[in-house]
Amino acid sequence: MKSWSFAFSNCDFVEGLLRCIYVHVYIKQPAELFSENGNSASATNMIKIRPYHLKSVLLDCIPTCNNLKSFKTIHAQLVTSGIVRNDLVVNRVVDFFGKSGDFVHYACGFLKQCDWRISSFPFNSLISSYAGSDRPQVAILGYRQIVRNGFSPDVYTFPAVLKSCSKFMGIGEGRQIHGIVVKMGLVIDIYVQNSLIHLYGICGHCGGAGRVFDEMLVRDVVSWTSIISGINLSIGRGIHGLIFKRPLEEGLEASNALIDMYVKCECLNEAKQIFDELPQKDIISWTSIISGLVQCNRPKDSLELFYDMQSSGVQPDRITLTSVLSACAAIGALDYGKWVHEYIDRKAIKWDIQIGTAMVDMYAKCGCIDLAVQTFNGMASKNIFTWNALLNGLAMHGRGCEAQELFEEMVRVGMMPNEVTFLAILTACCHSGLVDEGRKYFHQMISWQYNLSPRLEHYGCMIDLLCRAGLLDEALLLVKTMPMSPDVLIMGAILSACKAKGISHLSQHVLDHLIELESQYSGVYVLLSNIYASNQRWTDVTKVRRLMNEKGIKKFPGMSIIELDGKAHEFPVGDISHPRNKDAWILLKFLTNQIFREGYVQAHS
Repeated sequence: MKSWSFAFSNCDFVEGLLRCIYVHVYIKQPAELFSENGNSASATNMIKIRPYHLKSVLLDCIPTCNNLKSFKTIHAQLVTSGIVRNDLVVNRVVDFFGKSGDFVHYACGFLKQCDWRISSFPFNSLISSYAGSDRPQVAILGYRQIVRNGFSPDVYTFPAVLKSCSKFMGIGEGRQIHGIVVKMGLVIDIYVQNSLIHLYGICGHCGGAGRVFDEMLVRDVVSWTSIISGINLSIGRGIHGLIFKRPLEEGLEASNALIDMYVKCECLNEAKQIFDELPQKDIISWTSIISGLVQCNRPKDSLELFYDMQSSGVQPDRITLTSVLSACAAIGALDYGKWVHEYIDRKAIKWDIQIGTAMVDMYAKCGCIDLAVQTFNGMASKNIFTWNALLNGLAMHGRGCEAQELFEEMVRVGMMPNEVTFLAILTACCHSGLVDEGRKYFHQMISWQYNLSPRLEHYGCMIDLLCRAGLLDEALLLVKTMPMSPDVLIMGAILSACKAKGISHLSQHVLDHLIELESQYSGVYVLLSNIYASNQRWTDVTKVRRLMNEKGIKKFPGMSIIELDGKAHEFPVGDISHPRNKDAWILLKFLTNQIFREGYVQAHS
């Protein structure tokens, strides 16, 4: 029987898929799936489906729904098949509704029907998805629907709700939530308090932010950052009001300063509003908003704006191009990055260290490490950031020996390595399996010559190197001598080494530490569950899965991104919405058959 996912990639509509499902349930004679022209009817008559296939089929259908009618059809199948309360099904439904931002009442009703073991986790996931979308008001609607359905919100609910209030400046709704938090006795939670400070600060209510801050028993770096940003933003908004009341002759300069202020306070909506309202825009206006989008992790938007800038006739300068190169590096837009390189050469723009460093970083992160080296060698002057950019690139590409040579050359020319440099060289050793060299650089870092204090990332890299080399005892000794507690990534490296050696007696210690860390990283829990499963410890497997549900931890699907003809194409796991999905599956099926013919044996965890 061929792959189910391949079969359904040949069906064009959800309704067609569901017709396939309906017929498959009742067909008793097994047959080989064969569908050449994308007609679901041809597949319907030629295959037998088993009960355990039904869940997978329905899960593949959910992301393809583009209206409520389609989802209701799938919902009916979920109910009649008795799998509507399955964990994976509920998570997929929550993900679908969260991305669509529609059908809030129906979504909450669906979750209420599932009952979900009296847990608020799916509701919290749904609200978090709404809060992070372009329609944050929907999160408030979802929250109200939760309360109507009889579920009690918890400390994981309110930060997401308050985040949505911050995004649409809903100070009235935020104050109502603040009152509810106080009544429920959850106001002492640091995450709720930080969310309140951020809300009051971004809405210009410094008094409210200050009162919450003063009442905190424990403050972290987020607390201090939020209160300082709120005060600065309030002052900036006051200046904005004065400018509005008393228009200055230097209107463009004042507007550019306001855009820069809002960008640095991460208030991109306000910055973009001022930018859009400018009757004329100069290079400073464009550069400020483009740089702000890059800094706020919106590289795609920055590249789109750069395209608009070119259409407007404004010529970019070195600062603009540096930001654009950083955006290209962030999403792997190699063609766009090469175009910028050609533009710089064509316009005879003078290279400086900033442009050169951004170019090296872009080529390295886009997979062209040889071009990164060539660019690096062609630079007349370099700073520590340039050396670190190439070192990181060599590390990512597994070129440990070249990274060592570059490090030694860096020292020879008198450039003093810093913490980032040592992290890069340790990463290079880790990816290349250079254990002795890794030990050498780690000890060099803390020696009198450099006298640098290793951070958690340095210890994590060294422990990962030892674990990959099978030196579990040495890795555990390093964990014990660390001046700080190991994080979830270090515990994950230890677990991977345990799995490779078939060791399970350390698993309980790791699980206890994960509970202590309150980690939300799903990968370590899944790995721990797999270790238990490989040793037939099914009770422990259930324990880990239950813990994940109680802590609201879910495994997010992976995603592959490739660039073709200057456009980035995303392929999330289980998603079949890409316009060329059918071609991709046909090619994948062909390649899979080829590697199996070559003798590949799939490893199972």
